[in-house]
Amino acid sequence: MPKIFNKITSLPEFEKDLKKLSKRFKTLNEDLDIFIQTQLNLYHKQKIDNKGIFQISGLSIENPKIFKAKKFASRSLKGKGAQSGIRVIYAYFDEEDRIEFIELYYKGNKEIEDRERILKYYKD
Repeated sequence: MPKIFNKITSLPEFEKDLKKLSKRFKTLNEDLDIFIQTQLNLYHKQKIDNKGIFQISGLSIENPKIFKAKKFASRSLKGKGAQSGIRVIYAYFDEEDRIEFIELYYKGNKEIEDRERILKYYKD
């Protein structure tokens, strides 16, 4: 796979989220790779906004910018397409061209991102 960003990392909590959800959604790891190649590439590199990624407001964090991806296609959720209900929260460090995954959740289990987790790691 071509390297799009300088670095892609994830918080330990994200890894736990991924492991837990992978039991239910078997294709999640592959879906995440495709998400990076398509959605993140389009939004951050090609500056194409398909209305699937939003900057989270009201966090009082200047840098990095924190985003929520609402369009996340998962092959485990057949027939749902990008409206799978899986949400990806991540930080984008513009200067370093780096993505850091913060949280992964299924909307059926949880309504909103864990703002405490975000602030714990990124509060100025």
